[in-house]
Amino acid sequence: MNAPASTAAEEPLAPGTASASVPSPSAAPHAAPDLAAFRDPSRARELIAAINRTVEAAGRPINLMEVCGTHTVSIGRYGFRSVMPDGLKLLSGPGCPVCVTANADIDHAIALARMDGALIATFGDMVRVPGSTSSLAAEKAAGHDVRIVYSPLDALDLAAENPERQVIFMGVGFETTTPAIAACILEAEARDLPNFSVFSAHKMTPPALKAIADDPETRIDGFILPGHVSTITGLAPYRFLTEQYRTPGVVTGFEPVDILASVEWLCRMVARGEARIENAYQRGVSADGNPVARALVEQVFEPVDAAWRGLGTLPQSGLAIRPAFARFDAQARFEVPVEPTREPAGCRCGDVLRGALAPNRCPLFGRACTPEHPVGPCMVSTEGSCAAYFRYREEA
Repeated sequence: MNAPASTAAEEPLAPGTASASVPSPSAAPHAAPDLAAFRDPSRARELIAAINRTVEAAGRPINLMEVCGTHTVSIGRYGFRSVMPDGLKLLSGPGCPVCVTANADIDHAIALARMDGALIATFGDMVRVPGSTSSLAAEKAAGHDVRIVYSPLDALDLAAENPERQVIFMGVGFETTTPAIAACILEAEARDLPNFSVFSAHKMTPPALKAIADDPETRIDGFILPGHVSTITGLAPYRFLTEQYRTPGVVTGFEPVDILASVEWLCRMVARGEARIENAYQRGVSADGNPVARALVEQVFEPVDAAWRGLGTLPQSGLAIRPAFARFDAQARFEVPVEPTREPAGCRCGDVLRGALAPNRCPLFGRACTPEHPVGPCMVSTEGSCAAYFRYREEA
């Protein structure tokens, strides 16, 4: 795209356009919004019709990518791909934190689980993700102590209850989950829990977007930007998309009207040759995000180069625990033998994550690889695009 870049503040939407009429919640600030308007079938039909008109008028194919696992699931659940015009593709990108975790990191976590006296705590999806030759679930079945927790604070409590054990929390996730883990490390310091540590495999979203924008095998005309992540980051980290690539993006929520409105908005900008970052999720996201949460993360973590499944090693895309908190850094504390990393034979998760391949075009999809017997992480996680395609029987 070769349009001049701008921001939402520079060019507000004209009244009466489809995206301008995204419903506004009537609830008071900090109260739960009434979501009925965002689930209105008639409004959804209007937006689908507007998308069809805009794509037809554009006169060329349009590729949009969502980079949020919850958006992946919502698009599948509502069957939106089946009602999009022929000239519009909705691609799934690297929005599932479990899926983008590199095999080497999973193998490292498995090695930690094999330590004498270790207790590994992690979120549920990570347990079933295959590593090179094992998984945390397999290690648990072999007698090692692997536990599913719902919050990093649960892992902290496990450390307090088991002072003789080394409790290691496997920290994965994007900007949404990192503040809670930073707070957990600070709480461990305050409570003087020397047997608690974190294996940090955290990732940051903007470097992945840049890698996708630079990928010669994919042509993305616009990004459906993540709602949850943006509650923390705000809009500023996405501006490079317009400034460097002339590619628009729309932050949006997870209800049917949210997603359709963002698609219509993006298609209209692409058709007009415009490049802006817009916010269609104002009931959840402010332009500045959450500065307090970002300050907490910055206090505990520092950016580092990190390996991503499908994208390779991206500069300054991961978060490592700062030296001041090294006593809580599992990577720094424990030297363990990590087996040579091997990717699962035939698995195309990496290509799926960068939008180069639709999940159901992988030769293993629905045959050797199913949610019950996954070969790769995109079929394991509830937010994985392969799992969503399988569950909702989507077609590319």
